[in-house]
Parts: sequence; C-alpha cells; structure tokens
Amino acid sequence: MHALTEQQIRAAFVNASRREAANATLPDLDAVDWDNLDFLGWRDRRAPLSSYVVAEVDGELIGVLLRAAERTGKRRKAVCGWCEDVIVTDDVGLYVARRAGAAGRKGDTIGTLLCTDFRCSTNVRRKPTRTEAGQATDEELLIMRELRIAGLQERSARFLREVARTR
Repeated sequence: MHALTEQQIRAAFVNASRREAANATLPDLDAVDWDNLDFLGWRDRRAPLSSYVVAEVDGELIGVLLRAAERTGKRRKAVCGWCEDVIVTDDVGLYVARRAGAAGRKGDTIGTLLCTDFRCSTNVRRKPTRTEAGQATDEELLIMRELRIAGLQERSARFLREVARTR
C-alpha cells in the first residue's frame, strides 16, 4: 500500500459525512508500515465503537466508517471474513458499515466479521503452521503466502466496493 496523507484519508470516506470524516481520530501515519499493508484499518480512540478502513480499490481510494457491535456476554471464537486466519479467532468482531449515498441515509447497512485490531495484513503474511502447510517446500510456502495476500485484497475490496455502491 502507498503511504497516505491525512487529507487523502479524510477525502476517501464514502459513507461518512464531512463532519464525521473531519472528526475521525487518525492513527500515527508516520509509524505505519505501509509496505506490509493491504489496507489501513484502525479504531477511533475517542469513540470505541467507531473504526475506519481505507484501501485502494480499482485505482480509487475508498474509506469506510465502521461501527463495531457492542459485545455482550461471552466472547465467541470466529474467523475474520477478510484474512480468514484460523489461528487468531478470539479477537474477531462484527462490524457494520452504512452504505454510501441514499441507501445509507435510509439506514441500509452491510456487515462483516473482522479482526478487531485490523491485523489482517500481518496474519496473511505469517508463516503457515505445519497443519496448514504440511510438508510444503519453501517455494510452496511462498505461493501459499501470496495466495493468502491476494485473497485478503480481493475480499476487502469486495466489501469496500459494496459499501461504496450507490445503486
């Protein structure tokens, strides 16, 4: 992912009002490891249920405001819908995004299960476990990693496209 500026991020939001985009608490952009990210995702420190994701999709920067479902009762294990990591299953939550345009203004939303710390890019780049890889060669392990990265990029882009779709 290319390094982004604060202005690029704030201008990218497709389902947030100008005020919501202006009030978003951004992460420390100087500390971001851009080379190892497929999307930038973070939780708002000032609004614990608000989170954001920004990624380049089809050559366009798309940003989405997400709302986390309030956690009630016992935590359940789940698999993230983007990275599909089978190791990190206890820190996954339901996130809902208001659709862009008139549909979103009428209350239409779309949801997905995501890693609550948005570490999907790290998860797909980790070395596969023996259970996942079996007796794979180094070349096969590299192919597995590249396929996981491509899968994350495809699934996250599909979600962002769906949120941004106005018809």
